[in-house]
Amino acid sequence: MTAKGSTGRPGVGLALSLLVIAAVFAQERRGEPAEVLCPSVLGVGVNSRTPFCDIPIHVEPDLGIQVVLPPHRGEATLSFNLHNRHTYSQEEEQAGRAYTQYLASIAVATLEGEVIGEGVVFSEFRTAADLVDRVTGGAGASGLKAIAPTGVERVYVTVPADVDRLAIVGESVQIVRLDGRDVFTVVGRPIAILSDATLDYRPR
Repeated sequence: MTAKGSTGRPGVGLALSLLVIAAVFAQERRGEPAEVLCPSVLGVGVNSRTPFCDIPIHVEPDLGIQVVLPPHRGEATLSFNLHNRHTYSQEEEQAGRAYTQYLASIAVATLEGEVIGEGVVFSEFRTAADLVDRVTGGAGASGLKAIAPTGVERVYVTVPADVDRLAIVGESVQIVRLDGRDVFTVVGRPIAILSDATLDYRPR
């Protein structure tokens, strides 16, 4: 005899219960913009209205960009767009000398210095069409800064349950131009740009 309301098929009721539980847990997760403390704001995008934050090279986590996580249960996921940092010159572009290749690397760490994630962005610049956006705040007549984001790589980092604050710091950038190649690892030098940081987590 089966209980009233049962399907009469073994395991079906259990499977349905598990699906309901999974759906409830999935609905509990929250996705929202991350709270980013940016020591060096590059500016706001003209077209996207997105704030862009410089990522300098640092070895001390507390000197880098900091991301504050709300109280969360279990692991959370931090994601953000990583861009290379280009100095735009219309004169160089018109003269055919603007080509630049970038390879920047950054690290995501706890404030105690434990690296929990890394990011790399590779891009090539040829014309203004390769810029992600222009940034307001320049001193010239256009009001645009020469520095602008180019290239984009979405970085995903799994954050342990017991971590409530992260640091994002630059590691190095390799730049190849028509006249040569340079690698920069000097502390304090901005080598990449961050935008659109979001958190996916289960509130505590």
